[in-house]
Amino acid sequence: MADEVLVAEAPRGMSQLRRVLDTFVAPTATFTDILRCTQWWLPFLLMTFATLAVAYTIDRQVGFQQVVETQIHLNPAQDEQMAAMQPEDRAVQLQRMATGYRYVTYATPVLILVIAAMGSLVLWVSFNFGLGARATYAQFFCLWMFANLPRLLAALVTVITLCFGGSPESFDLKQAAGTNIGYYVPDVWPWLRALLSFFDVVGLWVVALLIVGSAIIAKVKVGQAAAVIIGWWLLVVIVSVAATAVFS
Repeated sequence: MADEVLVAEAPRGMSQLRRVLDTFVAPTATFTDILRCTQWWLPFLLMTFATLAVAYTIDRQVGFQQVVETQIHLNPAQDEQMAAMQPEDRAVQLQRMATGYRYVTYATPVLILVIAAMGSLVLWVSFNFGLGARATYAQFFCLWMFANLPRLLAALVTVITLCFGGSPESFDLKQAAGTNIGYYVPDVWPWLRALLSFFDVVGLWVVALLIVGSAIIAKVKVGQAAAVIIGWWLLVVIVSVAATAVFS
């Protein structure tokens, strides 16, 4: 009887919906609960719905043909290469690229899983082997899913912008939401715009959540978690800007 009473009075933990809401208002509660349960299905469903809504809105309000033409225009090297092609060949190439962009955009939920799997693996290895933590891969995967929930706001901004006044001709798939500095300076050098795009309200919010969550999951100091997360973030920034400089 005593055991039954203890079980009945034991805390049940947080619901998935509560964990999602607390990610925005009380993230430490959500991340602490991950130590108890590593379910991540609700964040993934929400991100799937959001990304498909963005894809559908782009398809209807802009069109992937226009998306491709804008991306080519923003890449001087590619723009020059396409301009040198015969009109018929250029039209065929544009159509192929538009089809590819459409497939990739609608397949974003799959990309979310792939990126989450890779990012979680990097964090798991970094903290467990670099700082001697004992966290599980499942905990880091769950953390990644919840920490990226602010990206739902960027998706919402994109849909609202396209539906209420956004210009199809100026829509940039890589800068879909006006949450970063790069969005507001389209005419600077491509590498500089790529750099400025990392100074993003939503992106930096995600970084902050990963720092707090990793400290809780790995049971390390916040400063140590910050060193790992910011270190990897800086590496991504450097590689992305360098690649843009080389191929633009």
